[in-house]
Amino acid sequence: MPLLWILAIVLVLGAVGYILGRQRAIASAGGDSRLLHSLPNYYGTNVSIFTIVPALLVLAVWLMIQPLVIERQVTSMIPDSIVEEVGSRSLVMSDVRRVAEGLDVAVERGALAEDQARSIRTELTDVRARLGAVGVALGGEVTPEVLRAAQEYRALSRTGNLAMAAVVFVLAGLGLAYSYARTHQEFRARNTVEYAILAILVLASTIAILTTVGIVLSMLFETFNFFELYPWQDFFFGLEWRPSFEGGSELGLIPLLWGTLYVSFIALLVSVPIGLFAAIYMAEYAGPRVRSIAKPLIEILAGIPTIVYGLFALITVGPMLRDYFAEPLGLGSSSSSVMTAGIVMGIMLIPFVSSLSDDIINAVPQSLRDGSYGLGATQSETVKQVILPAALPGIVGAVLLAASRAIGETMIVVLGAGAAARLDLNPFEAMTTVTVKIVGQLTGDTDFSSPEALVAFALGLTLFVMTLGLNVLALYIVRKYREQYE
Repeated sequence: MPLLWILAIVLVLGAVGYILGRQRAIASAGGDSRLLHSLPNYYGTNVSIFTIVPALLVLAVWLMIQPLVIERQVTSMIPDSIVEEVGSRSLVMSDVRRVAEGLDVAVERGALAEDQARSIRTELTDVRARLGAVGVALGGEVTPEVLRAAQEYRALSRTGNLAMAAVVFVLAGLGLAYSYARTHQEFRARNTVEYAILAILVLASTIAILTTVGIVLSMLFETFNFFELYPWQDFFFGLEWRPSFEGGSELGLIPLLWGTLYVSFIALLVSVPIGLFAAIYMAEYAGPRVRSIAKPLIEILAGIPTIVYGLFALITVGPMLRDYFAEPLGLGSSSSSVMTAGIVMGIMLIPFVSSLSDDIINAVPQSLRDGSYGLGATQSETVKQVILPAALPGIVGAVLLAASRAIGETMIVVLGAGAAARLDLNPFEAMTTVTVKIVGQLTGDTDFSSPEALVAFALGLTLFVMTLGLNVLALYIVRKYREQYE
């Protein structure tokens, strides 16, 4: 049964439980809701929660555990000779899953009957012909062992899905029956619902934390695998970036790190002054009518897709910088450059700085302004000596948020700065960043057991450490300056 159907049925049972629980509570009070301990809606919500939440929790856990159990059983069917020939057991399992999906598509479309799918063993030509009839390309060579493993994978998946649906439906029904039986006039439904909502909130926060931990651990494990294949000294201190899946790769981080910091620095040079000055003007000088027009227009920049910014850099900004600055000054002849990506990225970051800074400046107490004016200070002196120092922690947070956004940008760099990894001070030369190379190393037909593919995880972990450092720095600055204005 499709997952969407399971979710829909559980939600329908929850809605039915809500109606039944509410009606039972009112009936237990003789039709007078004033005699109930809680409002009628709480009784219905209690039944709905006990129907939906346990079933969905079991469904989520089942969806995470079932693929691991099936792959462990199917992996044991694959001979070591095939694994050694392919080079990785994970690649063999990828073929198994792909063939299993092809069998599912073929059976669903009628190209293969169910009994035919089970009887296929060694005649790979016939399998290719039948699957090709429904548009499923097997790609590489499929051995009889892989085919048998795919059939077992498909059978176990179907059995597991049926068992999952049955368990979820039974659990939802039991939850509905149990909570419905407990519903009566004196039942403290409001307390139960509030405790349940509190538990859901705690669970949501725990999932967010565990997701972060899972992301970090996944990058750490793959990074350790990379450093088992490639020396960490060459990665962190290497000055060349020349990946080659045929061997002899040079995977130095410094050229990519230099390009990332160079592009981000130019972007901040553009976005921070413009965004901060715009925020000061809108908060302290602009009238209500001008502010109501200017702020939405600036914030529109944040809603433009980055691919549009990349095309703007490729078609407009890059050729303009090349024709009017780079070539006349003898600094280069390419429209793809650090300056192109930095300027366009800076334009994209203006609303991040201006909107947050504007909100922070407006949050400065009016009493500080009145005190400054009472001492004879002008408006500009008040802005420089009172408002900006008071708003400095928030402004620093806005700048660091823009810096994190700049470090993680990809599309603008791909289209505006090119893909050349080099160490150069010339801002009109093409360079690249860490994020661009992460995409490049994981795109295409890559062997995930090779250092050229695993290096993407080491690059991702490096970006994570950089952004974490920016957040720690922002927290330090906020705490240091906040004490002066409390």
